[in-house]
Amino acid sequence: MPVSTASDNGDEDDFIVDIDGIQAHEENKTDAEKGVGAADITKLKVNGFYTVASVHGATRKTLLKIKGFSEVKVEKIKEAIQKCQPSASGFITAMELGHQRKRVVKISTGSKQFDTILGGYQPYFSYEIKKKPKKERKPETDGSLPKDMGGAEGKAAYIDTEGTFRPERIAQIAERFGVDPDSTLENISYARALNSEHQLELLNTLAKEFASGEYRLLIIDSIMNCFRVDYCGRGELADRQQKLNQFLMKLAHMAEGM
Repeated sequence: MPVSTASDNGDEDDFIVDIDGIQAHEENKTDAEKGVGAADITKLKVNGFYTVASVHGATRKTLLKIKGFSEVKVEKIKEAIQKCQPSASGFITAMELGHQRKRVVKISTGSKQFDTILGGYQPYFSYEIKKKPKKERKPETDGSLPKDMGGAEGKAAYIDTEGTFRPERIAQIAERFGVDPDSTLENISYARALNSEHQLELLNTLAKEFASGEYRLLIIDSIMNCFRVDYCGRGELADRQQKLNQFLMKLAHMAEGM
């Protein structure tokens, strides 16, 4: 999952706004006028919302599920979000969008032809094959590589649902690209998802880490495995699709919020 970052010239123009930024917009108000307090920010963080974009992308129905949040409170939070990041709340010109797109870090897949087709490393679906190409390059190592080598100079996170992650293989690939294996492995955060609920919990945990701006890549291998096991009957297909869609939307919000 590629993430967006500020440009090299230091232009941070609301590209990544920490959830604490909401309170900065409330400083000039009296206690009676303030709609969002420190306790509200804490509740949002506990429920996996660490950036303004993540709250902006959440429905009112979702926010109402947070203990202690009333409809009035949710409306005040939404109002504060719009003031904190107005560019994300309405229309912008195509020129402005173009400037934002230039600030997206593009991670190479290791194949120039494939990069041209995708426009940089993008999410794609694949299935496991027994015979892999000799010149294999894994996305896990791409996140740590320097930008001049097609990487993103950041950390990567890996959620493993099948138990197929092999640190020794990552070390071998890092050595092939002249990157220190130990540093590469230290830059990869790994977790084994035990079921679909645990998979979502791990994603919520990562939301805080990704808000720091240090992470550039998230890999889930595979996203469907736990859902297939937990929702296996025909009568559970609708529930599985709903949960999967929620998971995918969470991923999208995390990527856009970076």
